[in-house]
Amino acid sequence: MKDRKDKREIFIELVKNFKKRKIIVVGDLILDEYVYGLTTRVSREAPVLILKHDKTEYKLGGAANAINNLHSLGASVTPIGIIGKDEAGENLLEILKQKKIVTDGIVIDPKVNTITKTRIMAGGKNIIKQQVIRIDRENEKKFGNSSSKKIIDILRSKIVDVEGVIFSDYGYGVCTIPNLREILFDFHSRRGVFTIDSRFDLLKLKNITAATPNESELEELFKTKFNGNLQKVKKAGTKLLNKLASDFILITRGSKGMLVLKSNGESCNIPIVGSDKIVDVTGAGDTVISILTCALCAGGNPFESAHLANYGGGIVVMKAGTASVSPMELINVIKKYN
Repeated sequence: MKDRKDKREIFIELVKNFKKRKIIVVGDLILDEYVYGLTTRVSREAPVLILKHDKTEYKLGGAANAINNLHSLGASVTPIGIIGKDEAGENLLEILKQKKIVTDGIVIDPKVNTITKTRIMAGGKNIIKQQVIRIDRENEKKFGNSSSKKIIDILRSKIVDVEGVIFSDYGYGVCTIPNLREILFDFHSRRGVFTIDSRFDLLKLKNITAATPNESELEELFKTKFNGNLQKVKKAGTKLLNKLASDFILITRGSKGMLVLKSNGESCNIPIVGSDKIVDVTGAGDTVISILTCALCAGGNPFESAHLANYGGGIVVMKAGTASVSPMELINVIKKYN
């Protein structure tokens, strides 16, 4: 009983210490658009549903969702990224300003458009709407040299006053800006917490605190299939850990929970909490890396921080769309399972 009580107290104390942790999120800022429609009938023109428009909502996506999660946890978060000079960019900035999140680290580049993911949500009047199609508006143009230089100058000026940096790479270009990674590697070498969520370029990174790949991303990296076999996941994870020269990695495994591997050979397999009847996994990875980074900055060790991230992931996948977790939600789950 004493061990359980001690564990609970450690976790709750860490969550309480999330408040005002100073963290930068640098990466691809995305606007998530949700268009909700009521299913009425099948079209005569084609075998498709006709939807009667109900409402449209805008949410923070990509790196902006990690920013929103950190803000919800009580951290003092600084966004660094690039958006277009367009309506989508204005909507994204407006959401941040409404939440009182600083936006002076966001560069507006008129040469590009703001990355937007539109999800069409359909269903009957009194049932949960389901996603039927997603439309992505991506960039066909590269950022201007002026915008890249501004990002570097902003990062250099702001990184001196933070405890952690999240590198949120969705493959849209911000994270490939020259000299960006060198600044972040230097930050980690000075004992700063540097965590990475990278969809496509993970193997090009080194000397970091932690990476948070999911199991399917790990399979893609090493061109193999695990078929749910924990030992195969652990073998590939250890290979990735060595390539990254990372302090540890956290592998998310969906309904199988998480696996943490440390550079000293220690590991921890963490089962899921709550129900495995998942509502929506959209943005869950952003929640995981946000809580993990907050916990590390608050003084948690890798295993403690991963357990908290696991609790947060379990909460957010029960919510529709890109969502965040509050400290009280985390504390309530901690009390329930410890």
